[in-house]
Amino acid sequence: MSIASVSVSPVCEDSPNFPCYFTDRCGPCLSNSILIYLTVGGSVIPMHVLESDSIASVKRKIQTFKGSFVKMQKLVFEGRELARNNSRVQDYGVTDGNVLHLVLRLSDLQAITVRSVCGKELEFQVERSRNVGYVKQQIAKTGKGFFDLKDQELTCDGEELEDQRLIHDICKKNDVVIHLLICRSAKVRTKPIKKDFKVSIVASDLSDKRDDVVDKEEYQWRTQSKEPEVVDRKSLLSDVLLEPLIVNPNIELSSVVKELITSTIDGLNRGNQPIRSSEGSGGVYFMQDSSGLKHISVFKPIDEEPMAVNNPHGLPLSMDGEGLKKGTRVGEGALREVAAYILDHPRSGPHSFCNKKGFAGVPPTVMVKCLHGGFNHPEGYEYSPKNIKIGSLQMFMKNQGSCEDMGPRAFPVDEVHKITVLDIRLANADRHAGNILVSKEGEGQLVLIPIDHGYCLPENFEDCTFDWLYWPQAKIPYSPDTIDYIRSLDAEKDIELLKFHGWNLPLECARTLRISTMLLKKGAERGLTPFIIGSIMCRETLKKESVMEQIVQEAQESVLPGTSEAAFLEAVSMIMDCRLDELSP
Repeated sequence: MSIASVSVSPVCEDSPNFPCYFTDRCGPCLSNSILIYLTVGGSVIPMHVLESDSIASVKRKIQTFKGSFVKMQKLVFEGRELARNNSRVQDYGVTDGNVLHLVLRLSDLQAITVRSVCGKELEFQVERSRNVGYVKQQIAKTGKGFFDLKDQELTCDGEELEDQRLIHDICKKNDVVIHLLICRSAKVRTKPIKKDFKVSIVASDLSDKRDDVVDKEEYQWRTQSKEPEVVDRKSLLSDVLLEPLIVNPNIELSSVVKELITSTIDGLNRGNQPIRSSEGSGGVYFMQDSSGLKHISVFKPIDEEPMAVNNPHGLPLSMDGEGLKKGTRVGEGALREVAAYILDHPRSGPHSFCNKKGFAGVPPTVMVKCLHGGFNHPEGYEYSPKNIKIGSLQMFMKNQGSCEDMGPRAFPVDEVHKITVLDIRLANADRHAGNILVSKEGEGQLVLIPIDHGYCLPENFEDCTFDWLYWPQAKIPYSPDTIDYIRSLDAEKDIELLKFHGWNLPLECARTLRISTMLLKKGAERGLTPFIIGSIMCRETLKKESVMEQIVQEAQESVLPGTSEAAFLEAVSMIMDCRLDELSP
């Protein structure tokens, strides 16, 4: 992900940074237009927009001008994302002299052409987050007629590429295609005679001590030493720490979560660096397995969240602690990620870190503390407790892309419905097609995987947004099995479950969970579709309150000051019943 600052202010056309051809292309400047500057990759691009323009039209203008910018863009103004595409620029209070921030998502795929010295060529695409070692592996799989790469090297523009080099780092000025050349390596590498030789390494983590072993060949490659029998791991590998952050000693991690943590540690101990994702407005890192060729997990540090102190994308610090979405707090995104997993109960009962897959399929997620130099450390890094990062660690899920990459009509009804149940219940303020992954199971059955829940369980309903609201599946009633699952939900038990895991929900967030669960259960019992229920929660426009907000406001006005929470919720229930009865078929 690249970050671009956008300032809005009047400017003279003879400014040295003002490209006159841009004004000519877009037509004459209008008297009621404002001029915004897009700073992307060090270049400054001015663009005229109208205060009455919709957010969607501004994004389209950016796409039309640059061409290479793809679908997902985020505009941020005064700490709030301009998320409602049908709202106008002026609805968000943007006027001359204001400063916005533009987050652009680059393409995740990079086209590569590989050529041997004999003239054989191979073309394919890989994720930008992959490394050269992975490319070599793909060549070996698909490159018929190519030399064995064991004694070969890949070069780009005459530069030899090491296996750990990332494809993203090789790209120069966002090259459309990277041209690689296979040639014989000039290096001479010695190999040990005894294949079973191992070197014992004494671990020195902050948390515990254990013995690790590495191949002698790897040891010699890293240390250029001969055959010491025992060495301190600090002299061989980067110092790392990764362990679950458990505040309740009565919590027993599932075997799935334990394996997730162990596999991630193995990858770090083998020297495989965290890979920062090209997506998201916060720090998001792909953690690799021990081979360095496969993603195993995704780590999101709380201090690198959008508008947090160490955010790697240059977003401004939050002045009042509020996040990009109304009703959320900076630094609580990881808690919400873990909460979504804990509350995604299997059909048989509460989740609480069991091995069973949740109803909606939220990937296994756990709060961890991690120490590694590969994260964003603006003030420099040293192996010290002060540099420990706390955040959510989520299992990386294999996928064929996200829902934004294909039309929604292909998705099974039940798969869409499970996402709607999760989002309505958690009052998700950031459900878009880009954070629903598409996978295949069995005989090509499409499965939807919900991710990115850092903006669920907000303090209010103002920013609730569901992309699936206008998918055709949302207008089909829930099945009897899904209704049975909804009946089993219990907001009070969920609040206690989160408290057991260390998050004592603030009163406002707990109220949101109670009311949204109430709406979901009442709506499902009346046979209302996800579309109708979701429409009650979401605003039609930025300025028009949702039906849910109206219900809450009416309940607040109907009770006396100092009324108990139970009495307030009873008032909400009565008003909600009246509204829903009007909508029931």
